[in-house]
Amino acid sequence: MILAEKIIKCRKQLGWSQEELAEKMNISRQSVSKWESANSIPDLNRIIKLAEIFDVTTDYLLKDEQEVSQPNQETKVSNLKQVSMEQASEYVANKLKVSALVTKGVILCICSVVPLFFFLAMAETNRLNITDDIAAALGIVCILVMVAIAVSNFLKTNQYEEQTSLIDEESFELAYGVHSVFQDKLTKFRATYNRRLSIGIFLFIISFVPLMLANIFFDGKELMMLMLIVLFILIAAGVFIISPVSAEYDAYNNILKDCSLNSEKSRRAKRAEKLAAFYWPLLVTIYLGWSLWTMNWAVTWIVWPVGAVLFGALVGLMELFSKEEL
Repeated sequence: MILAEKIIKCRKQLGWSQEELAEKMNISRQSVSKWESANSIPDLNRIIKLAEIFDVTTDYLLKDEQEVSQPNQETKVSNLKQVSMEQASEYVANKLKVSALVTKGVILCICSVVPLFFFLAMAETNRLNITDDIAAALGIVCILVMVAIAVSNFLKTNQYEEQTSLIDEESFELAYGVHSVFQDKLTKFRATYNRRLSIGIFLFIISFVPLMLANIFFDGKELMMLMLIVLFILIAAGVFIISPVSAEYDAYNNILKDCSLNSEKSRRAKRAEKLAAFYWPLLVTIYLGWSLWTMNWAVTWIVWPVGAVLFGALVGLMELFSKEEL
């Protein structure tokens, strides 16, 4: 089998068109067409790149007598579990299902205080003919109900642990062709991820603006309560936008981690994720507690820029300590 036939075979095995292969190689479709019709031969650098994206050896591409493709690595007995294309795709689907349940639970927790502020605002204006005590009681009942439903959603995620444990918790290797396909998916998805992440962060940042403006230019507790509702709704909308794309992005990276499991970049990211998991909820708690205690929303917003700078400092400090341990 000559080089041209092997290029055609590998390309079709991965389900790529000539245009898609050309895009990955940063060349024109005509160049691929000439290679496959044996009208031209790729240079050595192109051969090496073809071997990388096809996940085969250069010997397989260059030696006509070698008919069987082999993964681009030394042949050795491996005790690692192998993840097939079907398993990898199922893993992504399960991670998205888990993300949907977690997102519902988080949004319910965030919005659980919305009925409380609504009833308190109505009591303040006497529009529903309810007292402050009744408003508080109704609000607390709503909080308990919504948090109970949220916890139910969190518990439902346990049913997916077994299906995702192989990739999440164990060492593994990818079957032939899986890495190239999911690397391609990750590359295409990155633009969507960055766009939705930017929108979600923007909503987080501006969530306190209506409340701050109401505190500066208007008087009245009922308006403050309504602006608090707007704040929580904007935060919930940001979570709704960010959570699914973050789950999908992380799922692709987890599948590809077999090639970078021990990289320093991967370890840094995991340390930052662990810090962020408790740091930002703690910061939100401090912000809301301080703001509700003082009702001085025009001042308490300073928590966010100070908190962002402090987070960066803490990440840098963690890196310093980790280097000293090494």
